[in-house]
Amino acid sequence: MDFLDEIEATVPALRRYARALTRNADRADDLVQDCLERAIRKRSLFAPTGPLQAWLFRILINLWRNDLRFERRRGEHVPIDSLVSEPAVAPAQPGRIALAEMSRAIDRLPDDQREALLLVVLEGMSYQDAADVLGIPAGTLMSRLGRARAALRALTGSGEEPRLRSVK
Repeated sequence: MDFLDEIEATVPALRRYARALTRNADRADDLVQDCLERAIRKRSLFAPTGPLQAWLFRILINLWRNDLRFERRRGEHVPIDSLVSEPAVAPAQPGRIALAEMSRAIDRLPDDQREALLLVVLEGMSYQDAADVLGIPAGTLMSRLGRARAALRALTGSGEEPRLRSVK
């Protein structure tokens, strides 16, 4: 399989991970496009000592971190459509409430913990592969996962399942 075919095979996983990081489909697609463009442009820097997928995830994460740094310097962007809002009504479905609560809890995690959690849980990577993608030792990855899981339990309730708020 040649370089471009391997990149093409990795695109769905990159899109999944980018969407989980950004929580925005358009922004995730832009991030993946930037990642692919950089990978093809920097093809000569790829050292085939490991899988191409790990290299692509590394590029994606670095681009994501650069975007976060830029946004912090620029300040919060508020779309004009969000200035006029109607009162929100909580959905009646408990499952959607629990998923929304978990999503908000994941968004509140520190970046390093969220990145580690999403690689292992969403992408199904082994601890060692995820550690290689993030450029950290496996023990550090496991520590970040442990802290992320503990934080999620604290943010969503003490049990295994997210707590459900009763709707009255």
